[in-house]
Amino acid sequence: MTPWLSAAVRGAAAGSAVSLLHVLVNARLMRVPPAHPPECGEEVSVLVPARDEAHRIAPTIRSLLDQEGVPGMEVVVLDDGSTDGTADEVLSVAAGDVRLRVVTGEPPPPDLPGKPHACAQLAAMARGRVLVFVDADVVLAPHAVAAAIALLRDNRLDAVSPFPRQLADDPATRLVQPLLQWSWLTFLPLRLAERSPRPSLSAANGQFLVVDTEAYHRCGGFAGVATAVLDDLALMRAIKRGGGRGIVADGSSVAVCRMYDGWSELREGYAKSLWSATGSPVSAVALSGVLAWLYVLPAVAALAGSRAGAAGYLAGVLGRAVAARRTGGRVWPDALAHPISVGVLVSLVARSWWSRWRGDLRWKGRSLRGST
Repeated sequence: MTPWLSAAVRGAAAGSAVSLLHVLVNARLMRVPPAHPPECGEEVSVLVPARDEAHRIAPTIRSLLDQEGVPGMEVVVLDDGSTDGTADEVLSVAAGDVRLRVVTGEPPPPDLPGKPHACAQLAAMARGRVLVFVDADVVLAPHAVAAAIALLRDNRLDAVSPFPRQLADDPATRLVQPLLQWSWLTFLPLRLAERSPRPSLSAANGQFLVVDTEAYHRCGGFAGVATAVLDDLALMRAIKRGGGRGIVADGSSVAVCRMYDGWSELREGYAKSLWSATGSPVSAVALSGVLAWLYVLPAVAALAGSRAGAAGYLAGVLGRAVAARRTGGRVWPDALAHPISVGVLVSLVARSWWSRWRGDLRWKGRSLRGST
């Protein structure tokens, strides 16, 4: 091994060790919704955007109607141009429950994402002092809404994003999905982000997002981020720019989500968003290079007999294992494949940008050419 390559491996091993320490610190400091929240005395609007979700929305609706400790709750489902009978499925599950209503949404402007437009419509018709956005593939524990609102109010926050436990059963999702929680536990200083007004120090997951209604309207809401593919992160940043405070929290005890099923769904889902997440082609190349340096190079060097490479590989695996254990994910043997996971992620970043350049980004039958 050449001297410069040996130095690169040693540097990567040191960087992986530092990232492991940061994961350990974040794992201890991460906010968690209370297990036994008090009854919520506020009016709450639970808002569900749904487009062609008839095959999986029933468990979501049942879990919402089973919420405890939120007597002033309404549930509004917006049917966003579904062609599979989503609205009928929701009404069938609700069985006349007066707390739930289904509305028909207006389509988004051409070439723009549909979800922020749907969420903006939902928020405009909501009556609650707290808005709870829930995706149609999320199932909540009975105390989830009350617990998330308690976390919001007890910490004087304007937004809380309890990150659901991600269900991953097939090889593709087991490789890639755990990187969602791992990424912000590794790279985002959680308590600093909680105190800092800087929008760049933000993380969010729109699968389960709780927002104070006044703060929502003050920052412009989803209408103000209508072009954003990563609308959840864009909204959290808008709240911070408006003087509010928002956090990502561990929601693994209150919510679960099966985001994708199989390689095809995962590939298309990440293609629509990773180009936006990385910001620019230069940033994408830089980020991909850093990830490969920190987590792939040590593993390759370890196979060649490098002790520094073995140490760096071990640090990366342990960081992945800590993040998975802390957020309810599968730990072993999946964490051992962390370098492969990172390599797959880098390839997905490249594919996402290629699709962006070609102008053929689509999601749920809609073009995303006008998205940001």
